[in-house]
Amino acid sequence: MKAKKHPRPCSIADALAVLGEKYSLLVLREALLGVWRFDAIARNTGAPRDILAARLRHLVDEGVLEKVRYNERPERFEYRPTAAGWELEPVLHILRSWGDRHLADRPPMVMEHSCGAALEPVVICGACGKDASRKNLTPHVTAHGWTTAGPVAD
Repeated sequence: MKAKKHPRPCSIADALAVLGEKYSLLVLREALLGVWRFDAIARNTGAPRDILAARLRHLVDEGVLEKVRYNERPERFEYRPTAAGWELEPVLHILRSWGDRHLADRPPMVMEHSCGAALEPVVICGACGKDASRKNLTPHVTAHGWTTAGPVAD
């Protein structure tokens, strides 16, 4: 069997092409916290200005953020989450939670739910409301020529 030269078709890989760089995720964190102006994003992320400008352009081009003018002279813009950007909020909650458990002595930020408790994000099935974990999930590959183990023989 000759191995395929192309990697597995995967929405995770496609999402990482948009978001899979440190400063992209940190820009998204800031935008979701309501920090939309370039100077504040630069300060809070520590990103070099040229890299930040490139990441902002990329996130705007990909439809994750929108560029909104807030001042005409001098011309100044804010970078606000689009609907697609807001849909990424749970992803950041999961990443924050994992980092708090495995990398931090003490969480640097706690997200408080309206019930008053600190947010503990979980993934559930939208159809039945039960937890979604490796114990109760079964992958079904829909990409032609692929199985869960890899490419099928030509």
